[in-house]
Amino acid sequence: MTLPLRMTHKAIYLLLFILASCSAGKKDQSGSSTSMEVDIAQVQLTDLDDQPIDLAQYRGKAVFINFWATWCKPCIQEMPTIASAQTYLDNEKVIFLLASNENVEEIETFIKRQTYSFHFVRLVNMEALRIQALPTTFIFNAAGKLKFSEVGYRKWNEPDNLALITKIINDHEK
Repeated sequence: MTLPLRMTHKAIYLLLFILASCSAGKKDQSGSSTSMEVDIAQVQLTDLDDQPIDLAQYRGKAVFINFWATWCKPCIQEMPTIASAQTYLDNEKVIFLLASNENVEEIETFIKRQTYSFHFVRLVNMEALRIQALPTTFIFNAAGKLKFSEVGYRKWNEPDNLALITKIINDHEK
């Protein structure tokens, strides 16, 4: 195999890896993309001081968790729409968390370059949650039941998506 052909194969593999790792496709409203039931208690988060976050403290509120990475372009492109949705829903019973499994230094360097007022956290157990691509979003209702999961970019500040979040905020099914 010649050198240029070998480099072409490597470039193709790299491109396929990037595409599989960072999904940017718009999904339908159902959004259900996980093949397992996830309970909010299964999500293991820490703050940026490495202290565990007890998600039970948010019982009675919907919890919007966006899983992202500093290297994921669709994740970064999605953030302004999440910020807008967070502002729009400021008086509602919903918590927005942005979770990355990267090291604290990478997250803090990213935060210093941004103006978002997000609650950035670290995800401890990405593999256990079977998150295979980024961005991925989970929205849990006030009872801690997963009501929405989706892989890919979404404009969270669009009316249909704000209505989706509001519907979950008002869903008290256990």
